[in-house]
Amino acid sequence: MTTPTWVRLAELGASVLFILALKGLSSPKSARRGNLLGAAGATIATAVAFFYGQEFFGGPIRHLPLILIAIVIGSVIGWIAARRVQMTQMPQMVALFNGVGGGAAAVVSTIEFLSAGNDESVAALAATVFTVVVGSVSFAGSILTFMKLQELMTSRPVVIPLGRYITSLAGVATIGAAAMLIINPTQSLLYVLLLLSLSMGVLLVLPVGGADVPIVISLLNAFTGLSVAASGYVLGNVLLIVAGTLVGASGTLLTRMMAQAMGRPLTNTLFGAFTAKATAAAGPAEDRPVKSASPEDVAIMLAYARKVIIVPGYGLAVAQAQNTIRELVELLGAKGIEVDYAIHPVAGRMPGHMNVLLAEANVPYDQLKEMDEINPEFPATDVALVVGANDVVNPAARDDKTAPIYGMPILNVDQAQQVVFLKRSMRPGFAGIENEVLFDPKTSLLFGDAKESLTKVVSALKGL
Repeated sequence: MTTPTWVRLAELGASVLFILALKGLSSPKSARRGNLLGAAGATIATAVAFFYGQEFFGGPIRHLPLILIAIVIGSVIGWIAARRVQMTQMPQMVALFNGVGGGAAAVVSTIEFLSAGNDESVAALAATVFTVVVGSVSFAGSILTFMKLQELMTSRPVVIPLGRYITSLAGVATIGAAAMLIINPTQSLLYVLLLLSLSMGVLLVLPVGGADVPIVISLLNAFTGLSVAASGYVLGNVLLIVAGTLVGASGTLLTRMMAQAMGRPLTNTLFGAFTAKATAAAGPAEDRPVKSASPEDVAIMLAYARKVIIVPGYGLAVAQAQNTIRELVELLGAKGIEVDYAIHPVAGRMPGHMNVLLAEANVPYDQLKEMDEINPEFPATDVALVVGANDVVNPAARDDKTAPIYGMPILNVDQAQQVVFLKRSMRPGFAGIENEVLFDPKTSLLFGDAKESLTKVVSALKGL
């Protein structure tokens, strides 16, 4: 049966929307439009698959009531989750939804394998096996990433005894089982492959921690895209191939760019914990003197500055203080003070976390400056105001070869004339190491919830 023209046109339209969506997501200014275009493309793709299912799946749609029930349940869960999620929980949701996508691709390919048996061609069988492996790795790894971000388990690297050898052995066994399944497709081998693939997902993510989590999220996202593209080949669905390839390619490029921003190769991110040397524990924070400041002190410091750079971090998102920080910046701007935001590529818990957070508060895009652009300006900066960031401004990344973040380019706040840290406590950052800038004589610490502290600073600034 020849595919009707309207189906092909719908496929083309959805594909174009996916490409435009990806282009829109490349900039904060067009990210909202990009999301809407992507959602429109996904809606078209789903509608075409549903109303003309026989062309996509080789026969008329079966089990229609179950499909409708699944659509309703999934839509309700997705709607409620998207409406209720806090900005601080967005990385966890991205990891969870990404895992669901990889798991879905693996399940579909598993069912296709069990249904087709020995009737599939070698190429189709290879694509099915590839989808099972990559989708399962993405599912298990994403769930573990979610647990780390949600603090259901430690966020630090977990290195099991003989971990590198166990991971290598599991990788070889997975590849071997995949090859054997293509040569001799049996259900028992399929179940073995599923178990090995899920284990690989866990083993790959366990030794990753700290500031490396955003890179792993991006990598697993690329895995999910590749598994979806391969499942599209298995099902003969052009849209799945297009969408999966776009996600896989963009995720791979983003992972590479983030690894470069971290200053070390991806292999070091994934396997560096196996070779890292133990670092000496820092002494108790209370034994080392720090200089505390009041909101009034900070307000005076800011009011008499000529140039201020604000470094937002995860603590800003936790406190939901993005609107308060924007109000502070507007007050400083009204006094003729130059203010910029310094955005580190991996600040927060996911790529672009700070850009999204500040865009939510309608912060002008021209005030957001990337690390390479803003770093030369710190020596001429009167006050660097660090709100909830730690690892991305930690000089240990430059100076301490034993530190887990060594080699990661940082924002050079220690080069500013004065540094103000807004922190809840002296607790180390996500990487679990002390930041020596906190103990520098030119650094002042304002303790407390970031939103409450900033509100007090704003009030004090208005009174000057």
